[in-house]
Amino acid sequence: MSAPTGTRRPPRVRALVLADRDGYARLTLGGSTLRLRRRTLGVSLVLAALVLVLGLVAMTLGDYPLTIPEAVRALVSDQGFTSTVVREWRLPRVLAAILFGAALGVSGALFQTLTRNALGSPDVIGFSTGAYTGAIISITVIGTNVLSEMVGALLGGLATALLVYLLAWRGGVQGFRLIIVGIAVTAVLSSMNTYLLLRAETEVAMAASLWGAGTLSLTSWQDLALAIPALLICGLLTAAFAPALRQLELGDDAAHAHGVRTEVTRLAVLVAGVGLIAVVTALTGPIAFVALAAPQVTKRLTGGAGLPLAASAITGALLLLSADLLAQHVLPGGMPVGVVTVVIGGLYLITLLIQEARAQL
Repeated sequence: MSAPTGTRRPPRVRALVLADRDGYARLTLGGSTLRLRRRTLGVSLVLAALVLVLGLVAMTLGDYPLTIPEAVRALVSDQGFTSTVVREWRLPRVLAAILFGAALGVSGALFQTLTRNALGSPDVIGFSTGAYTGAIISITVIGTNVLSEMVGALLGGLATALLVYLLAWRGGVQGFRLIIVGIAVTAVLSSMNTYLLLRAETEVAMAASLWGAGTLSLTSWQDLALAIPALLICGLLTAAFAPALRQLELGDDAAHAHGVRTEVTRLAVLVAGVGLIAVVTALTGPIAFVALAAPQVTKRLTGGAGLPLAASAITGALLLLSADLLAQHVLPGGMPVGVVTVVIGGLYLITLLIQEARAQL
């Protein structure tokens, strides 16, 4: 039966060719074709499946153990107290681990692409510490409030990014100089954070210190309701400048030749990356390692030259969800997830530095 006159059929997926000879899969949607590397697509699907499985497992573990079928039934229908446990207590934490891990993974990929250095992570160049500083100021001056903490973290992260950007500017921003300046600014901000906590009232300082370890245990649906729109805005900004960012990977001269406004692109990517970090920091405290490691793990798995943003997001989600499960159910007494990521991140950073040193020989 034909469509009524004056109406248009909605676009539909016509073909997904996985056997393309040039190593790409072609996704045809209406009249548009999206080309994806087969290996990147395959790795992303496997990682996404692992995230789904771990998420289901996470909703079965705890003082009130469940089976996976019981957890699924509690999600889709009212099962009384079981539904309360799954929907209100466990599901927000699982979703937070996935969303925030994805945000950290994308942020790390953005900054490592900008700096063209595996160490160019927001953890290393000070943006995470700056967001933490802004949140501490908000807590000590205004008090504990999720919205004010988010605004404070965003302003602190953006102010730090602007400071690092200006200090690193020499007729443009070079990646290695940005990292060195960021490390120096991180040291200054860390001292400032310690000073603020020492000067604060005891109860406030203790609350800020515990929160500063990085934890998902206090995440609620209200927090996610604030975080999701902010993360969506940052994600849309990232998507808008992703093609220009790929041109920057070829060098400024090549990017200029293709009509890319290099400094505008860098500033937009900085804002998007800092926004992602700030939202996560405001709601969980600083969580290290994920933004540093997720893009590099993804690069090794996919084997591509660049850092795929979508795959880095899925890897970040998998890393943070795995670390949170380890912190909750493996380590004695239950630890903040930030403690786990710092330990693993320290080992990863040592390995990365050794590899970088060998590459210079």
